[in-house]
Amino acid sequence: MTDTKSTPSWTSGISAITLFVDESDATKRFYREVFGLPVAFENDNSAVFEFGNTIINLLKTTAAHELIEPARVAQADAGSRLQLTLPVDDVDAMCKELAARGVTLLNGPMDRPWGIRTASFRDPGGHIWEIAK
Repeated sequence: MTDTKSTPSWTSGISAITLFVDESDATKRFYREVFGLPVAFENDNSAVFEFGNTIINLLKTTAAHELIEPARVAQADAGSRLQLTLPVDDVDAMCKELAARGVTLLNGPMDRPWGIRTASFRDPGGHIWEIAK
């Protein structure tokens, strides 16, 4: 039997996700314009946006090395290794809004076999975002 008092809990959720970006100004502008969010914090190397209880930290690739070394920062064109999903009330309506904001969809909107409707797009840093209902 596990002693729950000494076992760490992960139930409070993810507080921050740091995305490494080469084009920090373009990516910051994308987040302001596409997601309609203000910059919550900014310095020479990063810009932070709040998505509910989770912050997305856009960190310049040149500053990322110090954060993760000895691991390496991958190039943006090396392929995607993650997808971030945002719940929406209406995937089709949000796709129309994204198009109006200049976003090109990677796929969707489509009904997935697991019972949800999705569409995906890429930010200027190469990170994949999905909207889902």
